[in-house]
Amino acid sequence: MTCEVRESGGGWRCAGVRWPREVPELGWSRGGDRRVSVLAYGAGLGFRAVGERHCVGARGNVCPLGAVVPGRSTGGRCAECARLDRAHSVAADTMADDPRTYRVYLAWFGPGMVKVGITGEERGAARLREQGAVVFSWLGRGPLMAARRTEEVLRAALGVPDRIPYAKKRAARGQLPGTEERAGAVAELYARAAELEGRGWPESLERLPLEVVDQGQLFGIDRAPAPVRSVRELVDGGVVAGRLVAAAGPDLHLAVDGVGVVVLDTRLITGWDLAAVPDVPVRARAGSDAAGSKAGSAEAGSDVRVPLIDIGGGGVQGGLF
Repeated sequence: MTCEVRESGGGWRCAGVRWPREVPELGWSRGGDRRVSVLAYGAGLGFRAVGERHCVGARGNVCPLGAVVPGRSTGGRCAECARLDRAHSVAADTMADDPRTYRVYLAWFGPGMVKVGITGEERGAARLREQGAVVFSWLGRGPLMAARRTEEVLRAALGVPDRIPYAKKRAARGQLPGTEERAGAVAELYARAAELEGRGWPESLERLPLEVVDQGQLFGIDRAPAPVRSVRELVDGGVVAGRLVAAAGPDLHLAVDGVGVVVLDTRLITGWDLAAVPDVPVRARAGSDAAGSKAGSAEAGSDVRVPLIDIGGGGVQGGLF
């Protein structure tokens, strides 16, 4: 699979991984056009970064400044667009009159890494897939402010955070315990949370029964080799190509010859023009037929020519250029 084929009129820009269903998709934009590429484990994926990285804008709007943003930024936005995007998010608590129903969830990412959060009920488990939650259970459902209040009560009472850095999640994926132990950790947290009902738990939030959902097989991480390195940033002319063996949240796990499994955080590729890698056979079109690519061999080439960092170690892998 190639991530993009550049044309004379400008290339497709990747919007990162989405999980609207139980398979990952790459989103694409070019001007006002929007496309998606459904990813498949075992398929090849490769691209070359071109030029400079530009701000992706906010809430579907193009950045008015066309600002250049740092390669290591996982947000991919300039300061002004980041502020606008944050101001209209649920997390900003500026939508107190939101009439939709929200759900409170408990999520497990690895030993000692659990969190509580909320998501719109109509989104189902998409938010849990986007975060890379290996195991989760719903806890309750109700109005936004009741869900938000419950989230705050649980964080304080259970001593759990509302977010966990992706670097910690990546480091844990290579050494996860079995499914029974994972399920037990979520069940134990659910029991502790349920004990708080009537003690700070808003009456308008309906508690939901325990139903442990394990996403290890869905992500492919239970059957793929452990990742050893991750992409630190893209650079002009930098190449990333390999075979997709797993995916979790924004991370794609690529098997690369001579390196092992490399994690590509797709938040790092937003805002870049991405071009096809000539020597990486194409399995699927990036964006759409308009991108101009042609189907090719089912086998994927592999190459990485961007700075890498060791998973969990923080060291930069040298000699990549």
